Amino acid sequence: MELTPKAKKTMVTAALIGPAAIWLFVFMVLPFFAILVFSVGERAPAGGYQPAFTFDQFANLGARAAAFVNTLTLAPIGAIACLLIAYPLAYYLAVKVDPRRRLLLVSLVVVPFWTSMLVRTYSWMYLLGARGIPHVLELIGIENVRLINTPGAVLLGIVYGYLPLMILPIFVSLEKLDRRLLEASADLGAKPISTFFNITLPLSLPGVMTGVALVTILLLGEYLIPQLLGGGKVFFIGNALVDLFLQSRNWPLGSAIAVTLVIVVVAVLLISMRIAWRFAGTRQIDLV
Repeated sequence: MELTPKAKKTMVTAALIGPAAIWLFVFMVLPFFAILVFSVGERAPAGGYQPAFTFDQFANLGARAAAFVNTLTLAPIGAIACLLIAYPLAYYLAVKVDPRRRLLLVSLVVVPFWTSMLVRTYSWMYLLGARGIPHVLELIGIENVRLINTPGAVLLGIVYGYLPLMILPIFVSLEKLDRRLLEASADLGAKPISTFFNITLPLSLPGVMTGVALVTILLLGEYLIPQLLGGGKVFFIGNALVDLFLQSRNWPLGSAIAVTLVIVVVAVLLISMRIAWRFAGTRQIDLV
């Protein structure tokens, strides 16, 4: 029996999205469902998970309040710091640089990703440690400067590690900007600052929100940077999860924290998409 065109189209669509759908279901949906089940259970006497149905773990989230406070404070601050540095650089690359040199300069932005994040973070441990910048400051008479194992060190590591992820979506958004709009604004007598706030910034907002959402979401689950540059004194939620699952073996509480983190991540994503839609219409579909 010959298939109808509609049936053929359905089969082709299923063949194209089927493998990805199965992959996402097995490696994302099922693990999250398991975590959700663990979150309403109890800690077994020897550690791990014991079947139960209780919301006591969610009521006990305050036991890891410091991790939540550090994450929900430093992650947005880090994202904003990345934005303040990334936007001028992305604007320069997209608008001011000769197109013949643009590809080379954009490639330099991506170069840090060619090196392991672990190696790059270890280099900052040396620079911020006793033999690094504090030693140089001591030679010029500035003593007792402590940089490592502080929130500032973690923030510096965040900006250094995630800055390229903020630059690239903003650059893509600015590169798509219709230059005729800028020329028309200038012809009508608008000053450059007025053109920027009324044309450039609103039209590049999808890239801005994409970068902010991307960096913030990744920072909410960050583990390596606070572990190495915070020295165990600046805990993020990721550090709390490692402690609860691998050391304390309190799987239900760790699962409750993980579920809460997922809810926060979804909220950040929805808010960023809402803002992009509010100010730039459907243009954010190209980037989000």
